Amino acid sequence: MKSLSAAIIEHSRLLPEGGILAPNEFLHLADRASVDQAFSRLAKGGELMRISRGLYVAPVTGRFGKRAPATEKVISAIASKSHQVIALSGARAANLLGLTQQVSIREVFVTGGRPRTLQLGKAQVRIEHAPHWQIALGTTIAGDAVRALAWLGKPHAPEAVAKLRTCLSSNDWQILISHRSNLPQWMAEAIGREAVFAEQGF
Repeated sequence: MKSLSAAIIEHSRLLPEGGILAPNEFLHLADRASVDQAFSRLAKGGELMRISRGLYVAPVTGRFGKRAPATEKVISAIASKSHQVIALSGARAANLLGLTQQVSIREVFVTGGRPRTLQLGKAQVRIEHAPHWQIALGTTIAGDAVRALAWLGKPHAPEAVAKLRTCLSSNDWQILISHRSNLPQWMAEAIGREAVFAEQGF
C-alpha cells in the first residue's frame, strides 16, 4: 500500500503546470492532521510549494533547477477550481490595451470572491476583490477594457474610450457598448458619446 505522501505526489504529477492541490481532497486517505502533516513535509522537502493557505502546487523542474509554475497557469487553475472569474487588474489591462505606459511591479488580479495573496517562489501575487460590474464580462477583451477604464478614472475616460474604439475589434467594441447599462454613469456616458461619434463617422 502506497504511503500518503506518495499518493499526493503521484496525483500532483497528473496535473498540468500550475495545477492546484488542496489537503481536503485527500481526506479519504487519512485524517486531517495526517494529511496536513504530509503536505507540510512535502513542502519543506521542496516537492510541493505552498502558495496560500490550503493551496499547493508542484514546482516545475527545468534546466536551472526547480521554479514556481507560471503565474497565469496558477491563476487559471484557481479560477477553475473555485468556479470564479479571476481577471487582469485594471492597471495591467490598461497597459496591455495601450492606454498607459505604466507597468505595475507587482502582479495583481481581481475577482468577485475573497482577496488573497499567493506566494509563487520569490514573487507575491495579489488577488483583490472587485465589484461585480468590473468582472461581469469575465476575462474577455471587453472586460479588460472596463477594468482599464475603472483604473484610469473619470478624468481620462473620454480620451481612453476614443482610443479603445480604434484598438478594439468591432465585436469587442459592440460588447462594450451593449454592457453600458451595467457600468457607472460616467463610464457609460463616455462610451455612449463615442458610440454616437462612430455612428456619425467621426
